[in-house]
Amino acid sequence: MQIEILQLLEGARSARGLTVIIDVFRAFSVACYAFDHGVRRIYPVGKIDEAYQLKDQHPEYLLVGERNEQKPEGFDCGNSPSQLLRLNLAGKTMVHTTSSGTQGIANATQADELITGSFVNAGAIIKYIQQKQPEYLSLVCMGYACSAPTDEDTFLAEYIKAKLEEKPVDFEQMKHSLRFGPGARFFDAEKQRWAPQADFELCLDLSKFNFVLKVEQENGRNYLRKIDL
Repeated sequence: MQIEILQLLEGARSARGLTVIIDVFRAFSVACYAFDHGVRRIYPVGKIDEAYQLKDQHPEYLLVGERNEQKPEGFDCGNSPSQLLRLNLAGKTMVHTTSSGTQGIANATQADELITGSFVNAGAIIKYIQQKQPEYLSLVCMGYACSAPTDEDTFLAEYIKAKLEEKPVDFEQMKHSLRFGPGARFFDAEKQRWAPQADFELCLDLSKFNFVLKVEQENGRNYLRKIDL
């Protein structure tokens, strides 16, 4: 298996084979918690106008996501797992748009297969890859607003690669580094409205969920399908 760690939109556009689009803080952690709490389907969309259009067509859909980390006008919830879990999600359809993760899905058009990447289902991702045994594996780190690499996404790519290659990897050290690096924002009192402290722990609850989220298409529109392992 040839494994490549790629970065940002350029990485998504060049990804091939089985591709993992990674967004730890917080898009694809949010998606996992949403499915675990009863969401029926998630439509990940790149353009915010498309999200609003879907809401107009289907007022019962939930609008979830962010721009500049904050909840856009008219959205039911920001891109926060802890805030999402306050909603009644059972049986709901969710439209999800973010500055990083969902952009990767929209741009990875050359990949044979797409799944999402987060630490909360890392074990399931590794198991899925081992079952599939692809010739090419692309691990795409979407970074901060697709503009700069981030430690958390790169750490997950390195974690997956090391596990597949049966090499040692220290998750607790990664978590410690994130707590005092890019994750420090979740502990800033001024940012609790859109980046609450609880999100840090929820996004780094290693292998909490034993499923992967695969990108499928229906009527030309991407949606996420939960595959239990």
